[in-house]
Amino acid sequence: MNLGILRLFSLIILLTTLVSANVKDFDFDLIKKGQEDQNTLLIVGGIQGDEPGGFMAASLIATHYKIKKGSVWIVPNLNFYSIIKRSRGPYGDMNRKFARIPNSDPDFSAVQRIKKYISNEKVKLILNLHDGSGFYRKKHINNSFSPNRWGQSAIIDQAKLDIKTYGNLEEISKQVCKHVNSKLIRKRDIYHVKNTKTRLGDKEMEKTLTYYAINNGKAAFGNEASKQLPLHERTYYHLLAIEKYMDIMGIEFERTFKLEPMALKDVIDNDISISFYNNKVTLPLGEIRNFVGYFPISKDGSLEFIPSNPLMTVIKTGDLYSIHYGNRRVARLLPDYFDIDKEEKKVQMSIDGKEQEIEMGSIVNVQNDFLVKPKENIRVNIIGYVNKSKSNESGLKVRKDEIMKRFSLDKKGKIYRVEFYKEDKFSGMILVKFDNNDLSMVLNNY
Repeated sequence: MNLGILRLFSLIILLTTLVSANVKDFDFDLIKKGQEDQNTLLIVGGIQGDEPGGFMAASLIATHYKIKKGSVWIVPNLNFYSIIKRSRGPYGDMNRKFARIPNSDPDFSAVQRIKKYISNEKVKLILNLHDGSGFYRKKHINNSFSPNRWGQSAIIDQAKLDIKTYGNLEEISKQVCKHVNSKLIRKRDIYHVKNTKTRLGDKEMEKTLTYYAINNGKAAFGNEASKQLPLHERTYYHLLAIEKYMDIMGIEFERTFKLEPMALKDVIDNDISISFYNNKVTLPLGEIRNFVGYFPISKDGSLEFIPSNPLMTVIKTGDLYSIHYGNRRVARLLPDYFDIDKEEKKVQMSIDGKEQEIEMGSIVNVQNDFLVKPKENIRVNIIGYVNKSKSNESGLKVRKDEIMKRFSLDKKGKIYRVEFYKEDKFSGMILVKFDNNDLSMVLNNY
């Protein structure tokens, strides 16, 4: 997994409910990839929080694509609060606030900030990602397939723009549609160009991000995937379109997965993780249980974490810490408060009879058994393992059938927590994954 863009959060939020959260706690990210030049592509996702295909595609460009030539800026979570709330816009539709917005509007800061990026002289093309209703067709077929629908379309405000680069908006969008249509999942999903002809009096479209960009001399396009498609298919079509825009701009890239719908679904659902306290703890989130009890949290309530995806955050809600990933709450953590020991970084373990030095925060694969080597002043607690004669569970050879399955971290009952304490301080966690098909250690600090 590409962790180069990950940011360190310091969460000291004393919220009683998510509803009471301050929108400033959810500032959006700007992630720059490649070598900055005067031919930069700006990708925007998440302007409306109920359109996950768009913001998921943008986030994957940030995490799973390497830009080999050219410059790409990604804003995957423009309206992050609306994403967490699963709302089009808790404070109104942000994509209708670009003509004017009072400074009292909670979205004011985000709108002003994204305007600066749009206006940056390096940015030459802006792509705003959406999920739209139904399937756009130039002629009315039925309620789902009509000119009034937005799904499966490349959006332009006008056919041409008098600028030096990429002013042939209609021609470019036709190229994008042709590329997407060469790789359709089904014929029904065909893409068309939708020209809103905003200057002719479309008062709603005059308020949008793309029209603001047009009026600032920038080529701007919308890309719409249909809301009638599952998330991974929407994301698939967005990525096809993005890759064509990059191709048109001469931007070269590599991705870490095969661009096929089911391979993409696996990346979205399973290639996600979050680490805490300078990698002392790593949680793989693909199969994590909905509720994790007695999770070590710093005594002062602060929670430093690094997510593998910019759509991820942690929010304190009442007595629990909730991990959010896009529109989903993937897990809730019941805190067990400790001082955090910053010194211990490695321990000695015997894994299936082979001695290894393991870093805190690692996940190790075990076929038969494991043993943590005793270390002075370090107490080991294997969650779900009970040995009434030992308060320190180091030096004990442990098999999977000796750990109660209900204490597994994951729903499949394969991953278990081994926690380390130095006197009264929490020192770190290693996860053991019982997997008979793989004897090797995997995922060191994920």
